[in-house]
Amino acid sequence: MSGVVILAEARPEIDWDSLTFSFTQTDRMYVAKCDIGEEWSPGSMRDFDDLRISPAAGVINYGQGLFEGMKAQRAADGSVVLFRPEHNARRAQQGAKRLGMPPVPEEMFLDAVKQTVRENLRWVPPMGKGALYIRPLLMGSGPILGVAPAPEYTFLVFVSPVGPYFKGGITPTSLRVSDEFHRAAPGGSGGVKAIGNYAPGMIPSKMAKKEGYSEIIYLDAANHKYIEEVGAANFFCVKEGRISTPELTGTILPGITRSSIIELARSRGYEVKEEKVEVGYAMDADECFCVGTAAVVSSIGKIQHGDKVVEYCGGEVGSVTMQLYEELTAIQQRRAPDEFGWTVSV
Repeated sequence: MSGVVILAEARPEIDWDSLTFSFTQTDRMYVAKCDIGEEWSPGSMRDFDDLRISPAAGVINYGQGLFEGMKAQRAADGSVVLFRPEHNARRAQQGAKRLGMPPVPEEMFLDAVKQTVRENLRWVPPMGKGALYIRPLLMGSGPILGVAPAPEYTFLVFVSPVGPYFKGGITPTSLRVSDEFHRAAPGGSGGVKAIGNYAPGMIPSKMAKKEGYSEIIYLDAANHKYIEEVGAANFFCVKEGRISTPELTGTILPGITRSSIIELARSRGYEVKEEKVEVGYAMDADECFCVGTAAVVSSIGKIQHGDKVVEYCGGEVGSVTMQLYEELTAIQQRRAPDEFGWTVSV
């Protein structure tokens, strides 16, 4: 009928202040498929929707899948930026090889991430209110009976606006060392962001939170005395100005925030050692913190191991922790010069 104007459906306002670290459905996602033995071809953007997948899919039956975690943020100059996305692409490639999946080419991975962010720009929170969390997924989507690589693979990227991972932000958290559970063992897939690495950590984490702690600290499975990870974050401690973090031995994730903190701290004159960190050494440290894409830098105020409880810095944030947190987030948001070339405009 001529002269009739059809108005687009009004989109509800987003309450940025109420954002938590949880899933919110957004508008668009990227999907690509590849048969085993073939090369990847660029995928396409589509409206966010459920996937159709065979009950015999390799990812459902044998856990053949991995994911990455990234963020897009509003920067001080008005741009939307990513943080070292090429490292996520390369880590995903290494993980794909370990799990028998065709690695996604770096250029395709980065293009998929940028496309997905661009088509969901309205979901990027204002600076300081949170970030747009980016979830690339690679999985064996083809049907397979018998433990073997799936015949088909799906690579997809979706996003969700999130608030802070820990509600207290940089406010010190309390952690408990687990003597009962281990995250990974030598020779396994602990150094890969495999989907199967995360379900076993849900119960230990839930138990710790029920007891009033924010997360679990995992010890190594071989000697039961060296710190490996904090839930899904990398661990650091500071003693007499010297920073220590567990070395990469294939049982912990090579975190991108972890490597950034190491590089940043060394550039500021700190001695940083990647080494075996005994739990006793950490309990005797001056301050401790954990890092990851979700939490960025989170101060550790208290650690319990057995009957022993240690509080750091009188329950306040340590000076080294605060310095590294403020400098890293300033670089990520382009509030300070990016001397390392870490940020990438979308």
